[in-house]
Amino acid sequence: MENLDAARMQMAFTLIFHIVFACIGMVMPFFMVISHYKFLKTRNPVFLSLTKSWQKGVAIFFVTGAVSGTALSFELGLLWPEFMKHAGPIIGMPFSLEGAAFFIEAVALGFYLYGWNKIPEKFHLVTGIIVGVSGVLSGILVVSANSWMNAPSGFDYIDGKFLNIDPVKAFLHPAWFTQALHMTLAAFAATSFAVAGIHAYQVYKNRNVTLHKAAFKIAISIGAFAALLQPLSGDLSAKDIAQRQPAKLAALEAHYETEKGAPLYIGGIVNEETQEVSYKIEIPKALSFLSFGDFDAEVKGLNDFLKEDRPPVAITHYAFQIMVGLGTLMLFSGIFYFISIKKSKWQESKKYWLFFACLAPVGFIALEAGWIVTEVGRQPWIIHNVMRTKDAVTPMPGMIYSFYMYVLLYTVLAIAVTWLMSRQIKVLNNSKN
Repeated sequence: MENLDAARMQMAFTLIFHIVFACIGMVMPFFMVISHYKFLKTRNPVFLSLTKSWQKGVAIFFVTGAVSGTALSFELGLLWPEFMKHAGPIIGMPFSLEGAAFFIEAVALGFYLYGWNKIPEKFHLVTGIIVGVSGVLSGILVVSANSWMNAPSGFDYIDGKFLNIDPVKAFLHPAWFTQALHMTLAAFAATSFAVAGIHAYQVYKNRNVTLHKAAFKIAISIGAFAALLQPLSGDLSAKDIAQRQPAKLAALEAHYETEKGAPLYIGGIVNEETQEVSYKIEIPKALSFLSFGDFDAEVKGLNDFLKEDRPPVAITHYAFQIMVGLGTLMLFSGIFYFISIKKSKWQESKKYWLFFACLAPVGFIALEAGWIVTEVGRQPWIIHNVMRTKDAVTPMPGMIYSFYMYVLLYTVLAIAVTWLMSRQIKVLNNSKN
């Protein structure tokens, strides 16, 4: 059990860091390209300064994302050798395609960073677009491989053996689209609100206001749009979970008893011993409708599953509530922004900029909570209903030391990124357009 706990802690810690680097690396190229396009269209030096600043951010997160992702790939083999032994031949395709997308992204980024005044302007802009598209494809491919663990397909499991492997069917498994869509929108919403919040804070502090207002407008427009679409993708994901992972659905809502017309719980404190949820708000029949499109549909409770097959209820429920709550906050903040476009006086108030500055971390907190829902909610399975997590962990002793090493590595990366980005903001504030 010591090995299992250490492996889980290490995987959780590294994913918590890497997912932030990866999402920013996916989304920031689009900010850079939009600003670049605006410069080519208007020749406004503000957009040129902003583009060159954002390209440095893209380069920083490309490098840190590559380092953290490479460490994570080694970690899969180190911590979960039994999983990789069987899953590798099945889901190797999305990983290999992700490598190709990463290679294209690296080449395009090289052209973009060093192509100023050396290659035609339109081709230069196109290389930036390729960076963004390749980054999103990389993210989708990795999510496809990860979501396969929730909806395993492309093989026959007979007498403990994985037979008749079909990598294409495994790649295009039933859950890949809903989870890839949800994750991609989450990446755009989280990164956009974070970037918009940073620039809003600079406006609040009255630093290089013209440039930061332009940056804020680009970032928050994308973030608000993504936040508006996110509930739709969340609904698709919830319906998929209801069909394929009913135990996870029950854990998300902390429902212990099977019932028709099941209520939706908002908030609440879970007591796993007494199987009760106190201080919750109940919306009658809402869970049945959201899960199956029928107010009287039956929703299975946790007591219909063996104890050893149930996810950890409290952490899954709390993470889900945080994700939904903050997602709802971002949704209404996005609507508020679109309304404020017509209300120019609102943007003259410092409270307006302080409000969006305070929203900077919200998207990533929701993102991390959603990742916890996905990973913890699948437990005790590493491959749903096929392989348990405890059966996939390495037997190698002393895994706690590996955990400490990874903590050190990712802490150094986080400090380095924070310092580099802080320095970049200071340079931007001192620039003259």
